[in-house]
Amino acid sequence: MSAGLLDRWLAAVVATAGLTALRDLETARRALLDDALRGLPLVAAEEGPIVDVGSGGGTPGIPLAASLPDREVTLVEAERRKCDFLERWTAELPNLRVVWGRAEEQPLEAYGVAVAKALAEPPVAAEWCLPLVYEGGAVVLWVGPSVDQQRIAAVATRLAASAEPAPAGFVLLRKTGPTPAGFPRRPGAARKRPMA
Repeated sequence: MSAGLLDRWLAAVVATAGLTALRDLETARRALLDDALRGLPLVAAEEGPIVDVGSGGGTPGIPLAASLPDREVTLVEAERRKCDFLERWTAELPNLRVVWGRAEEQPLEAYGVAVAKALAEPPVAAEWCLPLVYEGGAVVLWVGPSVDQQRIAAVATRLAASAEPAPAGFVLLRKTGPTPAGFPRRPGAARKRPMA
């Protein structure tokens, strides 16, 4: 893993308006880099290509791509300006690619693992991520201490997945069957009318 690249990425995130409210580099390191790498063992244990949904400034996708150079990592981001920032790092990370678009518009069941950090309420993030993962794959969500596991489990059940044990601060969902008909719902529906 290139520590120099991640240091430069982190400094660029903090220096670029609209990517993070954090202005102190050490606070940003803990929140954006160290926290992303806490999920590395969970993601590394899975197989197949990785998709970071709602990548924003590139966390957790860029730290994961730097740490797992043999794995393809796709950053999906709906804001063009953020995609422009993310594209800057593809020259240095050959396994990284950036897609401008919404989760609901991406190819179904194309990834072994989907990750999301600070994307949306966890049940909404689960609904956006699960259709992107093929059967046997996993979704890894970074979550806060007050996460409602029952709401996430209800969404997972409707999307042919089940919750598995995970370390504190994470939710791990295993895709157990094909994505049911009617999913993903049209763009915006998950946030406006959550399933749970």
